[in-house]
Amino acid sequence: MLEHIPFFPVLLPLIGGFLILLLKPFGNKVQQKVSFALVVLVVFVSLKALYYTTLVPYSVYSLGNWEAPFGIVLVLDKFSIIMVLLTSLLALGALWYSISEKIDTKGDHFHVLFQLQLFGINGAFLTGDLFNLFVFFEILLLASYSLLLHSSGKERTKAGLHYVVINLVGSTLFLFAVGTLYGILGTLNIADMALKVSQLDPQNVSVVAGAGLLLLVVFGLKAAMFPLYLWLPNAYSSTTAPIAALFAIMTKVGLYSIIRVHGTIFGENAGELAFYHAPWVLNIGLVTLVLATLGVMAAKEIRSLIAYLVLASVSVLLVAVGINSVEALSGAIYYMIHSTLIAGGFFLLADILVNQRGGVNTIDTKTAPFEYSILTGGFFFVFALGAAGLPPLSGFFGKVMILNSAIENTQMGTIFTLLIISSILIVVTLSRAGSTIFYDTNNDEPKLQYKLNRSSLSSIVFLFIFTPLMVVFANPLTEFLSVTATELFTPAGYIEAVLNTTIEVAK
Repeated sequence: MLEHIPFFPVLLPLIGGFLILLLKPFGNKVQQKVSFALVVLVVFVSLKALYYTTLVPYSVYSLGNWEAPFGIVLVLDKFSIIMVLLTSLLALGALWYSISEKIDTKGDHFHVLFQLQLFGINGAFLTGDLFNLFVFFEILLLASYSLLLHSSGKERTKAGLHYVVINLVGSTLFLFAVGTLYGILGTLNIADMALKVSQLDPQNVSVVAGAGLLLLVVFGLKAAMFPLYLWLPNAYSSTTAPIAALFAIMTKVGLYSIIRVHGTIFGENAGELAFYHAPWVLNIGLVTLVLATLGVMAAKEIRSLIAYLVLASVSVLLVAVGINSVEALSGAIYYMIHSTLIAGGFFLLADILVNQRGGVNTIDTKTAPFEYSILTGGFFFVFALGAAGLPPLSGFFGKVMILNSAIENTQMGTIFTLLIISSILIVVTLSRAGSTIFYDTNNDEPKLQYKLNRSSLSSIVFLFIFTPLMVVFANPLTEFLSVTATELFTPAGYIEAVLNTTIEVAK
């Protein structure tokens, strides 16, 4: 049974999507229960798989019993299962809120698309093959196109069109890069590609380097790094709250791909191409951080503000990946977990806040006082702390880990200056937004009536609760993530496990 564990996080949403489609005649209530039960099941399977990686560092599942590099493989290791578990927890909170607020009833096939989205995301995290990474990208993008437009609307359709067009361009570039690499290396298995790059003929180095940078552009598009981030604010702020919450993991798929694909193929054994992508990622991350911070400061709407906060968190993670050390990678994974759950919960809270204000999304628009302002104001305060990376929440620990790893970097001064100034400006902006929303009201007008759904609020609490837990259990968590980062930074174990061979580590 345990040998099939890498396949379950992919298989369950796939079967679930088709099962829910067949259950459509039985009504939405049945679909809701099945969909929710499946996500809970994926959470438990992911927890079991996470424990399994502490016993067996790498577990390779050969589909059709065809061994790598000739067959399709799924690879379970600490990093991939962390991302699968993070996705399932975020999906549980988003689905919980969607059912509580009846958002899933505003369009057809919501639960089918939701499960297929999870299928694509989990597949992208677990695949050990570059072409199948492309396939899973397409699956999750196809599902996300429809989820983005769920319940329709002019702004949603406009943002959806931009999202579709730019991702189609990205998919085309992905195929170009894959075709070039296959033409030179003769394989698309990530571990086998790493082995072939380590033995690369000098005359092919520039071609492989160019294809690798093209892949970096594609993954950067998914991660929303400069100058490929313009799709994110409109798409995330225009869609429904639970879909925006789920989309908080979408940028992390791009970041994961950079770490997994480039970190493995162009890792320590890649000769003159070893980590050649890191300076690009670092410098682009710093530029993205500046623009994301300006976006946060300029945002006029609550949802747009949170969308730019997602972009700011992405830029911090890009900087950490670009620093290119075990300590930086460990801090990046810690901060990735924190920022994803905080962003997801913040999008859900924003939806409640907009509804409380009578549908007013604009920050500077005065409204009448509204019900439960103290309660939602308290939640806004703690989520703002988390988004800005302030103590005592886990975002602060993640940023400190990243800054500490930058001390020996040649661009230490720039990294420290921009990260600290960005955090200060984000704090000031969130303070101003909170003060305007909750205190600058028309007190002469009658209070706006709003019935707070306790189940909806519980889903937000569920996503937030992991932030203080990450502080309480910071020591064992950071130790585990340090081991994870070490395995990623020295991919020899991954390559040996997938190819069932032994390779020599470069001295």
